Amino acid sequence: MRVAVVGASGYVGSRLVPELLRRGHDVVATHHRSPSTAYPWSGDVEWRRVDVQDEDRVVEALRGVDAICYLVHGLDDPDFMRLDRQAADNVAYAAGVVGASRLVYFSGIVPDLPDDELSDHLLSRLEVEEILATADCSVLTLRASMVVGAGSTSFEVMRQISHRLGVVQTVPAWMGGSVIQPVAVADAVWFLAEALERPDVTGHLDVVGPDRLSYVALLRTYATRARLLRVQVPVWLAPVETVARVAGALVDVPSGTVQSLIPSLGHDMVGHRDAADVIGEPPGGRLSVTDAVTRSLATPRAGDGTPDGAAVDGDPQAPSVGDPGWSRHRSVLAWLWSAARGR
Repeated sequence: MRVAVVGASGYVGSRLVPELLRRGHDVVATHHRSPSTAYPWSGDVEWRRVDVQDEDRVVEALRGVDAICYLVHGLDDPDFMRLDRQAADNVAYAAGVVGASRLVYFSGIVPDLPDDELSDHLLSRLEVEEILATADCSVLTLRASMVVGAGSTSFEVMRQISHRLGVVQTVPAWMGGSVIQPVAVADAVWFLAEALERPDVTGHLDVVGPDRLSYVALLRTYATRARLLRVQVPVWLAPVETVARVAGALVDVPSGTVQSLIPSLGHDMVGHRDAADVIGEPPGGRLSVTDAVTRSLATPRAGDGTPDGAAVDGDPQAPSVGDPGWSRHRSVLAWLWSAARGR
């Protein structure tokens, strides 16, 4: 099968491509500015340039493919909701024009709340899902909450905050009671690859791990596996906007992305339509949070002969040389020195 991965150079896409290659599929990898040459699989795919805001470019980029995996999310642009709607509309239209038979979208778990109670981030994911569902082909949305793996945006936010806040971690009371069901990236890419091969499954399913836990318990799990002494203290007077700004300043992840993600932490992010009940379990079963974090911390960096998480035979939980610079783990001293120099 010829599969187009729209967003191939992103975190999940970079781990999905080697899984598709391992299964024997031909992969069309899209890029916006220039094709990534850093990932180990870069020479094994057909790169096509696409601007998802341009309908004609999307159609040209998807010609000849049998299936499409859509992994594009814009969070760092203030106008990301409008941009995401337009991009989704273009992809849905193009899927019909090129005759693709399958479209899979990787989205976020959306709490069962009125639209006006959802964060812009979650509302945008839901809007994109609804637009893509109009495509003239078999469509499935896989929803996930936090994806655990070295290089993942949400994982790196947790990692960097855990290391940089010191022994006492202040946790806003409004997120302290929220429950999350994280999924290991290794399991997420398995479900995506399976979904592309299962056109009989449509609608939406939740891609989740076996553990449901509070954000406080998640932070404690990370600290334990990273061998950090950390104590979580609830803070009652912590407005969402203030927390988002402070978190954005504390980490290397782009601040706009962090500030878009933080408001979603006040919601429970657990699965209600488990993909495993429909598609089945990954070989060996899904990774627990503890195992996912442990494997994500096992390899400090990629390259120089160390395993690459985006290789066909690599561990998706591990880092890759193609991951963005902000995901490179820095010591607290290195971070403080950089902050003092204004970098």
